[in-house]
Amino acid sequence: MNRLGGTCVNVGCVPKKVMWYAASTAEHVRLAADYGFSLEVNGHDWPKLKLARDAYVGRLNDIYAENLEKQGVEHIKGRARFIDAHTIDVDGKQYRADHITIATGGHPEVPDIPGVELGITSDGFFELEERPLRVAIVGSGYISVELGGVLNALGSETTLFIRKQSVVRSFDQMLQDELLLAMAAEGIGIEKEFIPASLDKTGRGLCLRSVDGRSHDGFDCVLWAIGRAASTRELALENCGVQTDSEGFIPVDDYQVTSAENIFAIGDVTGAEALTPVAIAAGRRLADRVFGGMSDRHLDYRTIPTVIFSHPQLGTVGMTEREARAQFGDQLKVYRSRFNPMRYALSDHKVPSSMKLLTAGQEEKIVGCHVIGDGADEMLQGFAVAIRMGATKRDFDDTVAIHPTSAEEFVTMR
Repeated sequence: MNRLGGTCVNVGCVPKKVMWYAASTAEHVRLAADYGFSLEVNGHDWPKLKLARDAYVGRLNDIYAENLEKQGVEHIKGRARFIDAHTIDVDGKQYRADHITIATGGHPEVPDIPGVELGITSDGFFELEERPLRVAIVGSGYISVELGGVLNALGSETTLFIRKQSVVRSFDQMLQDELLLAMAAEGIGIEKEFIPASLDKTGRGLCLRSVDGRSHDGFDCVLWAIGRAASTRELALENCGVQTDSEGFIPVDDYQVTSAENIFAIGDVTGAEALTPVAIAAGRRLADRVFGGMSDRHLDYRTIPTVIFSHPQLGTVGMTEREARAQFGDQLKVYRSRFNPMRYALSDHKVPSSMKLLTAGQEEKIVGCHVIGDGADEMLQGFAVAIRMGATKRDFDDTVAIHPTSAEEFVTMR
């Protein structure tokens, strides 16, 4: 990555959210007639959207460069590798420091199969000059469901090929089940227990074959979304005593310290909670501790809220029901709600929302909060604050609902 801002700004959160807004606009247009509007849609101009999106990202790159200059931060471009625990070599020039932080992030993985080069990764998705008409997405994580939702909403025939029976499997089972239903209702194909064996070109387009002999062809784009690997291979970590795990990620303690006491690691390269705000929060706390005299300052990785910009979006903070049952057993109480948001009251097309609260103990402290539906992204942030502060079900019950909203369901569950 040679542009400031890393994955998030250039080939992740920011351009992804722009594409999500485009897809959401298409969904709004579909509902317009139910509200009395007479609209004529003359297709979608993908190249125009890409041009505007890339220009926006470019402006952010410039802002980062300006901010570094204003703060007196030297920005050095090049390939870095460790010489020892205090020395970095960048293209032949060496730099020494008492403290070094590794924040090299990650990169998309691809399967080790014949023809893999015929597909693209999420990085390649943002390079597409035209919208592909028929797309295969291999993977079941957040990248797969997010980009699959965008492509489907903008008119591409989209099929997900997943290794097991569900998607986003680290999330609560309710979210998995509801997302599968929602994707199927929107016309996204789901091919389960599909392990890719090869990809090749035929007269009909790209053909994806599985290890059990199944084949699907006619695709003009195959997108690999099977996960991300740590970008540590070129750092020569063996020279500085920093250890990695079997997958190349750098383990750290609660204070972001690696196996070398003066070298720290933050962000995706650690393999823990691959989220931009997590990396930012960890970095700020590390600076507070090392340079601000706050000796015990560190990031608490519990109760970190997460949102997936699927269609509809889903969000979670705290434990899944499976995790909570394992810890609290009979002390766990589950509250659920499933409803059609008012947005669809005038439409035959319904997109249900589902919510779940998990409470533990006699005081019913909330240990998990899960939601899928319109507005999940915005509503979850406030609830995450309450849950981090130790809110109980009684606290939620005593909060006056804002009506009519979807969020009010969280404070009216019985």
